[in-house]
Amino acid sequence: MEAWDVLLNILIVLTAAFLFGTAAERLRQNAIVGYLLAGTLVGPHGLGLVQSAAQIDLIAELGVALLLFGIGLEFSFRRLVSLGRMAIVGGAFQVLLTALAGALAGRLFGLAPRPALFVGAMVALSSTACVLRVLGDRTALDSAYGRNAVGILLLQDVAVVPLTLVLSLAGREAGPAVPWTVIARNAILVVATVGGVGFLLGYAIPRLLIRRPWGSNRELPILLAIVIATGSAILAHGIGFSPAIGAFIAGMFVAESPLAAQVRADVGSLRATFLTLFFASVGMLAEPRWIVEHAHLVGGTVCAIVVVKAILVWIVAMILGCRPGVALATGLCLAQVGEFSFVFAEIGRSSGILSPETFRLLVASTIATLIVTPYLVAVAPRVARRMDRFAPPSSRDPDAVDSEAQLPLGSVLIVGFGPAGRRVAEALLPEYGGRISVVDFNPQNAETARRLGIEVHVGDAQQPDLLIHSGIRYARAVVVTLPDFAAARHAIEACRDLNPEVHITARGRHHRFAEQLTQAGANAVIDEESEAGLRLASSVRRELGLEKDNPPDPVI
Repeated sequence: MEAWDVLLNILIVLTAAFLFGTAAERLRQNAIVGYLLAGTLVGPHGLGLVQSAAQIDLIAELGVALLLFGIGLEFSFRRLVSLGRMAIVGGAFQVLLTALAGALAGRLFGLAPRPALFVGAMVALSSTACVLRVLGDRTALDSAYGRNAVGILLLQDVAVVPLTLVLSLAGREAGPAVPWTVIARNAILVVATVGGVGFLLGYAIPRLLIRRPWGSNRELPILLAIVIATGSAILAHGIGFSPAIGAFIAGMFVAESPLAAQVRADVGSLRATFLTLFFASVGMLAEPRWIVEHAHLVGGTVCAIVVVKAILVWIVAMILGCRPGVALATGLCLAQVGEFSFVFAEIGRSSGILSPETFRLLVASTIATLIVTPYLVAVAPRVARRMDRFAPPSSRDPDAVDSEAQLPLGSVLIVGFGPAGRRVAEALLPEYGGRISVVDFNPQNAETARRLGIEVHVGDAQQPDLLIHSGIRYARAVVVTLPDFAAARHAIEACRDLNPEVHITARGRHHRFAEQLTQAGANAVIDEESEAGLRLASSVRRELGLEKDNPPDPVI
């Protein structure tokens, strides 16, 4: 019966999250606000429909691990370097300055050094899950302030590792010294594990996937993605590390393979479900009665966190050369306390370092900052534009705020890189070299495109996440050459939904399906049967002497 009780609790939480998330969207608010309120309502401090949140906490932790796995897929040292000084220098200074400010504030309000250290670590991090979700919903990830925020968030995710280690050590009571042999054994175990995972994910598995049946079976890579994400989290937990950090490292290794985009798309739905449970479980920690009784304290703490974090990020971004408006917009996006702060708070509470009152205040303040984040992100570009109006006209950056100004020149996306797709690419390469992107599920076709110097993404073009990562929103034209009608139709529908203005040319292998491809959103359909009939008729007419002037058609 216990297993069924767990399922019932999950059902209650997901149902409440669905209802409140829907209500939030209908009220033009972000769904995350609904998830947090849903958890507060059904949790032990609300209606009590879910009395024990332990099982949901476990699932929520897996959700955070999947989130970090997805971030790891986007993260690489090359990507971090490409984000420039804002990610490396700006992120490092933001974490250090904010942690120092939080710790000093804790000391000023009478906290001992170790509790103040926990407060500083908690407020130093922002919410990757919330900020990326809101920026993505607003198509602002490619704006100047969006790129700055993503860079700093990536650095914060890396900083989670040393912060977790420091706080774990701070949470331990003084005891006998750990033998150096134990330290050496643990270090060797960690290095061997990371090396083994790196070899499997970065070298062995990508090469196995090129072979059959993995290279031709759609379900096997999906199962592999789930195994990698959850298995790496379990492995990290087994050797004494945070499961989320293990998943993050695994994602970094997979990011170096051509399967990264497809793996990201495959775990997307699973991650969304678990993250919904995560935000709801966070809401369950809130104690509405305590918050009402201490509203002035919670309100003051929230205001201090938002203002101080926004100002610190603003100063750091200004020092690194950002325009005042972009710097302020970046600060507003990061002016909240992140999801890993709950992990730090739990470490502090379980070790007895954080008192119950301090724990309640930190949890309530964190939840409140997450609730206001969608509104801060929404107002950020408007505030930035107004601030930049005061800048001298000669020094204004027209690309500073609007993401549309950052779009590259119109590119071409080719879906399917069989013989037809290769012919299209070869015809476009002289004029469009560097602006062609290919999506193909077959790793061997992807390798062919890579040898031609074409950017390629291995995966299923029916997945919206994969198409977005491949640049569909920036494409001027899409060519769908998939021979399978159903796959082609779904890919066309997804492309049209993500970019209503793009011109889509599709391959119609059979005449009876041509009209349906047009209805799916294709602007032009090349009907192979009709085209073949015309070519055959032309060849026969030449043979009969009816077309003497035209040269023979080339063999296709």
